[in-house]
Amino acid sequence: MKSRLLVGALFRLRNLGILLIALGIAFFTAGAIPAAQSIAYSAALGVYIISVIQSLGSKKFHEEFSQKEKIRRIQDLNYKCLKLAAQAKKHTNAAYSQKLNKVIEDKNAIVDSFFRGEKSFLKEKIVEQTLNLVVSYIKLLTNFCIRSRELSSIDVSDVIERINVNMRKLNFVQDANAAEDLKKLIEMDEKIVKRVKEEKSELERIGTKLDYMESTVNMFKHQIMSSIETEEMLETLETAVNEATALDNVLEERRRTRINAY
Repeated sequence: MKSRLLVGALFRLRNLGILLIALGIAFFTAGAIPAAQSIAYSAALGVYIISVIQSLGSKKFHEEFSQKEKIRRIQDLNYKCLKLAAQAKKHTNAAYSQKLNKVIEDKNAIVDSFFRGEKSFLKEKIVEQTLNLVVSYIKLLTNFCIRSRELSSIDVSDVIERINVNMRKLNFVQDANAAEDLKKLIEMDEKIVKRVKEEKSELERIGTKLDYMESTVNMFKHQIMSSIETEEMLETLETAVNEATALDNVLEERRRTRINAY
């Protein structure tokens, strides 16, 4: 942040203009008085440095820099949304691709409204948080689609059949060690079936959460375009972003520990 502030002061148009004027004066001075060349250019550089220092202490410059930083953050978030959306489309089916396109359309309308309309601190924060929500939505959607595809490829009917077969065998096994081995196999298979069912239920809940996030983005689009911004909107957005991040972390962990059903 401090380095960008310094760079902003160094390349501020006012300071660059002063530098050019000072260098111009130094050039003509050096031409008229060759012996004063080093002094003239050093003085020009000194004037520029003083101007930069004045900028760093200027309230107006800090306000301008702060405004540019806010716009830069929103532009960065907007680009991040587009980049993530392009990656997400590789994993979404037709239905979720359509949902994603609608969210991106709403996001575009929000960004356009921000740059066209009047700006305020609250509006800037709400737009920024809405874009954070879109980022969280796309990440969650991507992991949701990937995990859904992985789970759909797992056929637990074979595992259930194996459990039933081993249960029947257990009724006739006389050897204690063999019976213990069968119990362990049954227990392992039951854990697989239970985990698949739990994950499918979890995905249903995440699907509902994705629907909620889509509606939230759409609702805030209308409110932002109508210049209806409240502190409650910020709280709602922050809660939604935190919840989506937590769910996405769960899916990431699930993907790292994939189920293998045999």
